[in-house]
Amino acid sequence: MKYLRLVVLIIVISFLLNQPKAEAQPRVKFAAANEVVENKSGEITQTVEKRELDDRAKILQAYLSQHNAPLQYHAQDFVDAADEYNLDWKFVAAVSGVESTFGKHVPGGTDPEFSSFNGWGWGVYGTQALYFDSWRDGIFTVSKGLRENYFDKGLTEPYAINKKYAASPHWGKNVTFFLSEIEKFEAEYQAKNSP
Repeated sequence: MKYLRLVVLIIVISFLLNQPKAEAQPRVKFAAANEVVENKSGEITQTVEKRELDDRAKILQAYLSQHNAPLQYHAQDFVDAADEYNLDWKFVAAVSGVESTFGKHVPGGTDPEFSSFNGWGWGVYGTQALYFDSWRDGIFTVSKGLRENYFDKGLTEPYAINKKYAASPHWGKNVTFFLSEIEKFEAEYQAKNSP
């Protein structure tokens, strides 16, 4: 019996070690407002427009900046995606808190040249992971996926989503923790910044 277990373990390890590695894809560089963004090949990939932040985005940006999070610069994207897919504007950010410490720990690292921009554990299985083209792409893709695959199917609370989204039985509790933290921060922010 021990011999059989050892053989199975060796086969599984061999299989995992021989999985193809994902190729690093060129990524979008950070750009200031009203700039054209090009990839390594010189192709224009997006134009960044300057606009006023929504009040919710200001709160989220301030909260994420306390964590020195790469996603702090995409607070408006969280709000825009939440509005487009009818989600709580804090939800996708809270998931990123659980899955990547708000974008600090992602497959491929945080170097924009090689990063997966996947701060949500979306499509991550062992060493395999989905790569997004940018943080914005990740935010909108995950928001759409949560709406269509979870919320529209009646899974609207972190604990209910947990059963399908994550292997960890603590995921729902941890998302709820970050939602509560952001809500607490929102109340404090509004109290400090109200006329």
